Amino acid sequence: MDIRRIFGANVRRYRIAAGLSQEAVAVKMGVDRAYVSGMERGQQNVTLLTMWHLAEALDIRPVDLLDETAKKGEK
Repeated sequence: MDIRRIFGANVRRYRIAAGLSQEAVAVKMGVDRAYVSGMERGQQNVTLLTMWHLAEALDIRPVDLLDETAKKGEK
């Protein structure tokens, strides 16, 4: 599976678990909501700095966003 799709699926899973909208995450990161949507759909090739800001916005570790073993409903 493409790492961008793994990343995107994890972004969406953690965002929903945190009870945040795409807009809320975007505001926390200082980006546009469409950018968050693109990340979730695996269409963005994010930088390490972006990954760091996203992890902070979701209150998780950056490595959690790359976990290819994570399954729906876990964590």
